[in-house]
Amino acid sequence: METGQKKLLIITYYWPPAGGPGVQRWLKFVKYLPDFNVQPIVYIPENPTYPIVDEGLISEVSDKAIILKNKIFEPYQLAGFLSKKETKKISSGIIPAAKKQSFVEKMMLWVRGNLFIPDARKFWVNPSVTYLKKYIQENNIDAIVTSGPPHSLHLIGLKLKQELGVKWFADFRDPWTTIGYHKALKLSSFADKKHKALEHQVLNTADTIIVTSKTTKTEFQAITNKPIEVITNGYDVENVPNQTLDEKFTLAHIGSFLSDRNPKILWESLNELISENELFKTHFQLKLIGKVSQEILDSISEFKLDSYLNNLGYISHSEAIKHQKASQVLLLIEIDSEETKSIIPGKLFEYMVSERPIIAIGPKDSDFAEIITSTNTGVFFTYNEKERLKNTILSNFDLYLEKKLQVYPVGLQHYSRKNLTEKLAKLITSNL
Repeated sequence: METGQKKLLIITYYWPPAGGPGVQRWLKFVKYLPDFNVQPIVYIPENPTYPIVDEGLISEVSDKAIILKNKIFEPYQLAGFLSKKETKKISSGIIPAAKKQSFVEKMMLWVRGNLFIPDARKFWVNPSVTYLKKYIQENNIDAIVTSGPPHSLHLIGLKLKQELGVKWFADFRDPWTTIGYHKALKLSSFADKKHKALEHQVLNTADTIIVTSKTTKTEFQAITNKPIEVITNGYDVENVPNQTLDEKFTLAHIGSFLSDRNPKILWESLNELISENELFKTHFQLKLIGKVSQEILDSISEFKLDSYLNNLGYISHSEAIKHQKASQVLLLIEIDSEETKSIIPGKLFEYMVSERPIIAIGPKDSDFAEIITSTNTGVFFTYNEKERLKNTILSNFDLYLEKKLQVYPVGLQHYSRKNLTEKLAKLITSNL
């Protein structure tokens, strides 16, 4: 450790070999924090249950980071004996529509929402507090960060703050009680009040709150007077060369495609374009990369798009980046609800530097719509703009035929992982 470096203890659940979006934020912050005179010390579970695994991310862990591990008991490990398939789906965030849930899925959601408050990692809280109290005192830690979800990790920060008075930054990658899937947990009145009480306690005890969007900041300002800083997710410099573009007119969605993100206006537009335009029918391909819910696949079948579908499933992060760079158009879909205005999908920032046009669909006044517009990286649509969406797909297709389909981004440097880490480091050091 260099002279004068501040010691930052980062408490996170998702860490390589965990795959998916949850791991990227702090993996990248840890990579660059030493450049700004902050020593990252990362506390993670020794035996986690990760629904998605990407062994390739292990090589991205900074050799300057100190890694601490402690055993965790996870109910998901036991639930797997009941139904491994349903357990994996629900733990990875794929919640089927209510009318299509099996009895086992309904039962697991009820248990998850009502018995495991705030979440199934709650059993890690007390062992972690015992372990970390000793470590913090013996190693002169300057500050701690808790990263949620899972929001039970904020309860570790809460107890350490109460018992040691340590400087605490609570980082919310997603909201707590206003996130879309919260309503799907079949909460009793008691459970709902308990979630909100814990959220209130965390937000009013942490020294500083960090969020990823302006809307989440506004929501939290109604609950707490503590300082709230917006630090978005971002993109990193990837060791992936430029790719030859797909020969087909590929519309690619990369990442989990959940039941509630079912853009029927997109499927309807594509169905009509195939019927009306022989060239489009010849060249079009829909490419899905990542976990896809059955409801999405059923809708694709309903609109007779099966024969145009290339469903690759989950692939490594590095392979996903290659497909991003090779696809003709990138799809970004968010749930059409008030609760998701604050969600800025992490893949947006990787999309933005792929040099491929983005077609995004989401609720009106979404925070990510503003980013896409200001960076000139694509076009945003609400769920009632079908004709405009269809016309945009067609204009992109015409440019594809002319080999002129490209984007001209502006202002992307604001979202580089290194610049965002500098902002984080200044926030931490200025509050010590």
